Amino acid sequence: MPLRAADAAPDVDADETYDGEQLDLEERRALRRVAGLSTELADVTEVEYRQLRLERVVLAGVYDGQPAAAELGMRELAALAETAGSQVLDAMWQRRDQPDASTFLGSGKARELRDVVVATGADTVVCDGELSPSQRRSLEDVVQVKVIDRTALILDIFAQHAKSREGKAQVELAQLEYLLPRLRGWGESMSRQAGGRVAGGAGIGSRGPGETKIELDRRRIRTRMAKLRRQIKHMSTSREVGRHHRRALQVPSVAIAGYTNAGKSSILNRLTGAGVLVEDALFATLDPTVRRTRTPDGREFTLSDTVGFVRQLPHQLVEAFRSTLEEVAESDLVLHVVDGSDPDPEGQIAAVREVLADVDAQNLPELLVLNKSDAADPEVVDRLRRRNPTLVVVSARTGAGIEELRERVTELLPHPRVEVEVLVPYERGDLVSRVHVDGEVLDEEHTAAGTRLRARVGSRLAAELEPYPVA
Repeated sequence: MPLRAADAAPDVDADETYDGEQLDLEERRALRRVAGLSTELADVTEVEYRQLRLERVVLAGVYDGQPAAAELGMRELAALAETAGSQVLDAMWQRRDQPDASTFLGSGKARELRDVVVATGADTVVCDGELSPSQRRSLEDVVQVKVIDRTALILDIFAQHAKSREGKAQVELAQLEYLLPRLRGWGESMSRQAGGRVAGGAGIGSRGPGETKIELDRRRIRTRMAKLRRQIKHMSTSREVGRHHRRALQVPSVAIAGYTNAGKSSILNRLTGAGVLVEDALFATLDPTVRRTRTPDGREFTLSDTVGFVRQLPHQLVEAFRSTLEEVAESDLVLHVVDGSDPDPEGQIAAVREVLADVDAQNLPELLVLNKSDAADPEVVDRLRRRNPTLVVVSARTGAGIEELRERVTELLPHPRVEVEVLVPYERGDLVSRVHVDGEVLDEEHTAAGTRLRARVGSRLAAELEPYPVA
């Protein structure tokens, strides 16, 4: 039977690529999009033409910086598109001070993009930026295929990976917030008006010229968004109760934050044996996982795995996932995990800290952890060490550096502040046990009258030990 205890560390020597018991990975891989299958609709008068196969995409971007930065951005966009299940055929970018107000790309570049789409047989264009509704429509008119932006792509990935009720509700809320200003009508179907019973089923007070179909859709979306916000607030209550309970018991909490696919879940598995899903894909983890474990000196604390961040993370997602990200804001220590194999780890660090500032977690104690050291460039590691002297270098895949990480977490966790010296009778062994779990034992002696303890504990436990002073 695989080891599942939260406070039991895995045997690193027995399996160098240990990632915990993968409870969800096989389930996720059981349903994949299949390339080459297509279905053509005979009647396309009322619906759009659709093909049930992998989308074939061309990437497009606008950059005002160096070509190296543009290439990094394109590579990340390609990784996002592949995670969403698309096949990337080509990519192109234009250097200009700011995106074109009409077509995102300049008119000449847009026509060039159309030629690339025709030559490759692509059915979708993905733009590296957030398009306004008018930009998307204008660019679609030029390239004659579907156009989506970076925000829509990330929302699609979240929709595929959301598993819990709260995660699905958060993703749907973000999608509706994105969709609302982008509703588009075609022909008379969106401009029809309906009064009386047709307009929502109400009687007196609703008759008259009515509202257009697009207005009706907007009202329904706003109603659904309001309902989702209420549901998310209600579902987040259980997590708030858990945090309140941990604070009452003075259990320290550590949150693992970082760029998407930096290896946060692998580190959680290494430290706790949790067995949460680990996959080499962007945004594999959406639902937060909280596990209890112990420091080497026996103190108990919680470790939380959170959703990954990315450059230009859509503000709709930050708002929708705010209740989830509160796990970071309420923690005592943030393990900021960085992908050591990434070409631009400093860019990752800046992007993560920007999101942490959005959720008021920028002032928390932070321990920078460079993961994937087995695949990192030694020069990059040295550069980051010089800039961050407290950096811990680990490899969740091989287990290298994990023990050093445990020791650093032990040092940085808040220590119990009240020092007590008590003589606890043997019939109150439960108090002695709690001192060992929640406090720091400085000295212990078993006498005829009971267990003599000198320890540092939290204020609540100190109050319970007060009736047992040393005579």
